[in-house]
Amino acid sequence: MEPQLSHRVAGSVATVVVSHPAKRNAMTAAMWRALPPLLDGLARDPAVRTLVLTGEGATFCAGADISTLKGSPQEAQGLSVAAEEALAAFPKPTLAAVRGHCVGGGAQLAAACDLRLAEEGALFGVTPAKLGIVYPASSTRRLVSLVGPATAKYLLFSGELIGTERALRTGLVDEVLPEGELDKRVAELTGILVSRSQLTQAAAKEFANGRTDRDAHWVEQAAGSSDTSEGVAAFLERRQPRFGWSVPTTG
Repeated sequence: MEPQLSHRVAGSVATVVVSHPAKRNAMTAAMWRALPPLLDGLARDPAVRTLVLTGEGATFCAGADISTLKGSPQEAQGLSVAAEEALAAFPKPTLAAVRGHCVGGGAQLAAACDLRLAEEGALFGVTPAKLGIVYPASSTRRLVSLVGPATAKYLLFSGELIGTERALRTGLVDEVLPEGELDKRVAELTGILVSRSQLTQAAAKEFANGRTDRDAHWVEQAAGSSDTSEGVAAFLERRQPRFGWSVPTTG
């Protein structure tokens, strides 16, 4: 099978699958390039309310295909950073569903998601020290914000892999599921996410990610939306709310 990113949309959930089984789903240059436009299209699709990133088979992503570093490591790193930033900027909730190895560029992608669920036995690592690569500043800062400086330094300095117990304890993952239970929990959680207010989610995502120039924008969006009145009415009437605000499909 040729290395590729595939995707499907079902029940308002877009699932993007990293597929390169010959190299444990390592990302090629073409795959890095393909991710930002794929995400842009899914962000603009009104049918999509949340996104899941996962790997084909028993591995999430073993990082960048090392053969891509033989030419220009700087160019290869630029591609991975662009893909990571596109994922972090996706305007709807994102979730990484991790099995097996989540290493290097794979950990970069997982960290760029809003949430990370892992199956027991998964392994995580940030390995540039093994290759003499300076990890990107933006990626380092994102890792520090996720796990704190001590754990980030351990991962970056040593390049060692950690298991799900430590990943959960340090905040690298949000939940760890027994073998065979990951897909069920992902379906359950994404079902919850798509039922909630996109207005709340979109504003909270920007605030949590540190954006500080759009406070007034979100006050305006909330004032012009019926989501709050619908949410209160649904609560009092003991029914599921029908939220109307959605992420703009243009601009």
